[in-house]
Amino acid sequence: MPPAPATKAVDPSRTSPAATPRYLIGDLQGCHGAMQALLARLAAEPEARLWFVGDLVNRGPESLATLRAVRALGERAVAVLGNHDLHLLAVAAGVRPLHADDTLAGILEAPDAADLIDWVRSLPLAVLEDDLLMVHAGVLPAWGAERTVALAAEVQAALAGPQWVQFLRRMYGNEPDRWSDTLSGADRLRVIVNALTRLRFVGADGRMLLRAKGPPASAPPGSRPWFEAPDRATRDVTVVFGHWSTLGLVLEDNLIGLDTGCVWGGQLTAVRLPDRRVLQVDCPRYQAPGE
Repeated sequence: MPPAPATKAVDPSRTSPAATPRYLIGDLQGCHGAMQALLARLAAEPEARLWFVGDLVNRGPESLATLRAVRALGERAVAVLGNHDLHLLAVAAGVRPLHADDTLAGILEAPDAADLIDWVRSLPLAVLEDDLLMVHAGVLPAWGAERTVALAAEVQAALAGPQWVQFLRRMYGNEPDRWSDTLSGADRLRVIVNALTRLRFVGADGRMLLRAKGPPASAPPGSRPWFEAPDRATRDVTVVFGHWSTLGLVLEDNLIGLDTGCVWGGQLTAVRLPDRRVLQVDCPRYQAPGE
């Protein structure tokens, strides 16, 4: 079979016709059956664009089929990288071992593995189009939308470049735990990655509390969900994100949260723009509730 067409990297400066509907789709995590059931409900709008909020793979039973299916959508699809997608790259590069609950072996053993890994490496960590900013997890309160995309592009360049394996070797860790414009090198890129793919809670001083994974009510003392920071610089756009399954569906004027825990036996959610109609399909439980 010929290789599936690759989704092109998104130009952050690109805008789209306002009349073209968009469906914002939550964390797939290898739940191919749920993805197909959801896409079947969207078949009446073949012109609609599909925005995937990251974590395309892992924990669900069909990571390979899911990754191939998103890639096969071609230019119709826009996707950002999540923490599980980065984990796939790290495992493929020999930087990290497979975990007991990973479902990535099928990708690594596939005849088109190299093409799939190269395609994942090409994906951005943030997309800004019209007044919509999509990331996987969150945005540090001090970053505006344009700044977020510019910083994400630094990581995308590292992943797409010839030293991508060396970048992955230095990517993991919880320090530094806050942003500074003086950061450089691996520390700078690590903070960007952690904010865009792992963030849930921030302290009043901007510190990321990356070990805290519960619902908002479980916020560590002196912290709050990143989107509740009173000085959040992305309030002038609508931020679309996933990652936080214990948060559930969020639909606010400038905030759309889409992780409704498909892999944990919840739902796979899509939100249609511009009318914000919600579509959901029920998912089998493949993993115990968690990240």
